[in-house]
This record gives sequence, structure tokens and C-alpha cells, in this order.
Amino acid sequence: MAEVEIRTERVDDIPLLIHQQQKMGIPDVLNEVIHPHGNREGLSVGWLATAWLSYILSEADHRMSEVEPWAEKQLHTLQALVPEPVGVKDFTDDRLADVLRYLSDDETWEEVETCLGQRLIRVYDLHQAPVRLDSTSVAVYHDAEGNTLFRHGHSKDHRPGLAQFKVMLGALDPLGMPIATLVVAGNEADDGLYVPTIARSRPVVGQGGRLYIGDCKMGALATRAFIHAGGDYYLVPLAQTGEVPELLARLLEQVWAKEQPLQPIWAPEDEGTNARPKLLALGFETTRRQEAEVKGQAALWEERLLVVYSPTLAKQARRGLRKRLLRAEEELKALTPPRGRGRRQWEDLEALQAAVRAILQKRRVEGLLEVTYEREVERHHIRKYGHRPARTEERVRYVVHGRRNEEAISDARRRMGWRLYVSDAPAEEFSLTQAVWAYRGAPRMERNFSRLKGRPLGIRPLYVQREDHAKGIVRLLSLALRVLTLVEHVVREALQVAGETLKGLYAGNPKRETTRPTTERLLKAFRGITLSIVLLPDRMIRHVTPLSALQRRILELLGLPVSMYEDLALSIGPIPP
Repeated sequence: MAEVEIRTERVDDIPLLIHQQQKMGIPDVLNEVIHPHGNREGLSVGWLATAWLSYILSEADHRMSEVEPWAEKQLHTLQALVPEPVGVKDFTDDRLADVLRYLSDDETWEEVETCLGQRLIRVYDLHQAPVRLDSTSVAVYHDAEGNTLFRHGHSKDHRPGLAQFKVMLGALDPLGMPIATLVVAGNEADDGLYVPTIARSRPVVGQGGRLYIGDCKMGALATRAFIHAGGDYYLVPLAQTGEVPELLARLLEQVWAKEQPLQPIWAPEDEGTNARPKLLALGFETTRRQEAEVKGQAALWEERLLVVYSPTLAKQARRGLRKRLLRAEEELKALTPPRGRGRRQWEDLEALQAAVRAILQKRRVEGLLEVTYEREVERHHIRKYGHRPARTEERVRYVVHGRRNEEAISDARRRMGWRLYVSDAPAEEFSLTQAVWAYRGAPRMERNFSRLKGRPLGIRPLYVQREDHAKGIVRLLSLALRVLTLVEHVVREALQVAGETLKGLYAGNPKRETTRPTTERLLKAFRGITLSIVLLPDRMIRHVTPLSALQRRILELLGLPVSMYEDLALSIGPIPP
């Protein structure tokens, strides 16, 4: 009797990921821009990167050493999905490193981002989306000596002892899709990264009338002038430094005097309840003239000052102030305990004052606690001993007393929750309410960084040592981030248009419904799909796990053909050796 051999491959979400990238144009753009050496053979750079990105997104692993074994186990699936001849040796470490080397070239990457971004904006109709900018640092276990990328600097990972590099993103709202990615040295200041990122974004989104949103580090006058001079708009909060606290105080005096009415700002309809709208903020606005120099030319414009009070922010700030005051009082009291064995006593007033200042600065309660110092003198009688006569010694110590300045605390509490924003967007096109709604989207960028540094992309820990490979892997992962954000956006938009929900995405609660599924959960829904290959003496039979109703619906929402899975059983290829 002839022997029958059965082989299986885990298909899972690989067809979805490859077809989605093909729809986005990732392989086409990479092949158009990157021109490898003429003697290079095998899978093209574009399709090699596409397959590698599919591995990264499916397995949440960016290690090069694991791609070849994975490709060997998925070879028949890859051969059926990729329109070029595919072999296991296409995925060796050196060929993957070539991809990183190509992507690390700044001119090449700039062209890739521009071409891909323009295509995605056109295909997915994102022409009016604002651009949000932010940066993060990535701590690595690399030696900073002799490196220009891995440097010591202010760590947002709270790992000051480690070297790091920085990643700056410009992303489209509301989906959070990156359009500009900068990878710079870890000791670079954030302030200087905004202008280059905006300059990189403009060829993608166009110039004129685009809104750029950033945090207070984008608030430098030179940055705002650069945006305005290019015909674009900005929205940014001003840091509470320099003249800003005094300016905000002057503006709020009108509120305290009840001369300035406040406009209520309500949450969008989809965030409120049917019975009671949710109050987001109160605010008002005024204007001022601004003047700066951009590339040797004077720029003059009318700038809007948006004064906004957030009840939620005020509540959090007041709670934090209460905790800081309590901790500061406890630490001041512990600084000068009663006399006793093993208890430190302060005899140097200047040293004690320096310790008190450190506590007040650490807890940020300068001016809120009034500190006085009491000088205590204790006399000790020492008996005669041998040739030493009896005598009396004085021991001096200083004691700290802290008292709350209730007037200053009340004034500080009253000012909490107020922030000053600036914008040059016309009020008739971008109202105060719209400005508050727009700035509230900041957590989307934090989610991008969370994905980039943790699961599913996992740039930390970084498994490559060379600087060009590090730049290349970050840029490759930014392409993966585009896939994650775009899939999520498309599915959510389609569900909203259809007025539907998805259920079956949550393990242990199959009836739970959602209108805002994450890409991670959508991909997880495809786990367990396998391709079975039965090898007979005279023929080969293929069978693919039938798709569930949920899986079919997800593909429909993405605009991808259900046949991409079914065709795996029909495609004709060489019998695996």
C-alpha cells in the first residue's frame, strides 16, 4: 500500500497581512524606490520586507534569526501569496540585514515615506486629517562610547543609566497613522525635532491649511513661525515658564472679577449620554500680535490665545497637591526628630536650610509651606573626672516648623486646571470647541509609542547592534505601525457607517460587542487557520480551515477578498520536498 504523507502549515493571519500591505502599496513603493545591486538574486526587497512585516505583526517578534525558520514552516503559504518565486534562503539574516541597510539611508527613507504617505492619503481619503507630533526615547543595553545614535539623555523610559535613541513621529489624526519618522541620537533635545518633522510631513500631506498639533515642546516661537510662514496652522499649549504664568494670571483676573464670560465646551455626541451631555471644559479666547523671523524674512500674524479650564485636570491637580503637601510636611517633621540615640540633630543652620529647600522643590510646594527655624540650646553638666574639672557644655540644635500658607494654597488651587493654548487657525474654521476636541486626541500618540516599544512590535529590547541596522529596524517597524493603525481605522469606520458591532473578539465573553476593535484582536481572531497538504503517489490535495462568520466579516470590513484563504487550497505550486 502506497504511503500517504500529510503536512500542515499555520496560515493564521498571514494572507490578511500580506494582502493588506499589498493594498497599501508597501511592496510596490519599496521596489520603486530601492534599487539593489544588479547581481542581487531572489525575492525583491519590497516583497521580502512585506513577508518580514507579516512575521513581525503575526508573531510580535522583530528578531532576524527567527524569520528563516518561520518561513520554512510557512513556505507553501508564502509561495501562494507572494507573486514572486519564494525560497527559504530568501529570509537569511544577511538578506534581512540588507533590507535594514537600504531603509537606514536617509534619502531613500524620505522618498519611501513620501511616496507611501501620498498613496495612503489618496486611497483612504485622509486629505483633511490634522498632523500630530510627539517623540519618545528608547532605552537600549548598548554602550554609548563610540556611538553617535546610542547616547545618554533625558530618559522617558525612566532608565537614566542606559543609553538610548529617540524616535519622533508625525501622525495623521484621528487614526494615528505615521507619515514621518525621525530616528535621532538619544541626547537630542525634543524642541529641535519639530521643524524637521513638519518639513518631512509637508511633501506627504501638502502645504497650506494643514493643522499641526503638538505638546508644549512645540510651543517655541520659532516653530510656530515656521508653521505659519508655510501657510499651515498650529495648536499647542504653552509651557508654564518665562512670561506665560504672568500672562495667564492677567487673563484670569477678568474671570475672577466676573468680567469675562466662559463658554461651556461639551463632549462630542458619541461620548455623552442620551440624558446628560458631558462637560469637558470651560474657556474663552482673545488675540495678540506675533512677530518672528523665518529664513531671514519677517513674519507677522494674529495669534489666538485659548484659555481653557478642565474640571478633570483640576480635580487631578488638586488631589496631587494635597498628597504633595502631606508628604512634604511628613518629611519636614522627620528631618528634625526629638533628641534620642541614633537620631540626627542639625547644628549647622545652612545645611538644614539646604535640606528643607530640597524637600520643598522635590514636592513642588515652594511658597505653599512657610518654614521657620527654632534654635534650641541644651545644657549638660559633666562631672569632674581625673584631672578634668567639672564643667557645663551647651549643645545647640535647630528644629524645623512648617505651617501651611492657606492663602497661597487657595490661590494655587483656584488656578489649577487652567491652561493656555495658542493657535493661528481662523476661528470660523477652527472654533474653541473644536480646538479642545482636537487636543484631546494626544493619547493616540502614546498608544503608538506603546505599540512600538512594547507589544506587538517590541523595539525594546533591541536585538541589533549596528547603528544603521537600528535605524533600519525602527523604520521597518514604523511601516508595521502604519498597518496596525490603518486596519483599525478602516474597520471602525466601516462599522460606524454600517451601524454594526463586532462580537466574538473577547476570549471568555463571546457575546461582548464592540464598535472599536483593535487590530491586535482582529488578527487574533484568525488564529487556528491551517493549510493541510496531503501527498499521494500521484497527486497533492490541499485543504484550508473554513473561515468563520466573524473572520469573513472582518475581511469584508477591510475590503479584502474572502477568496484569499480559499485560493490557498486551489493554487498550484511545486510539491514541497
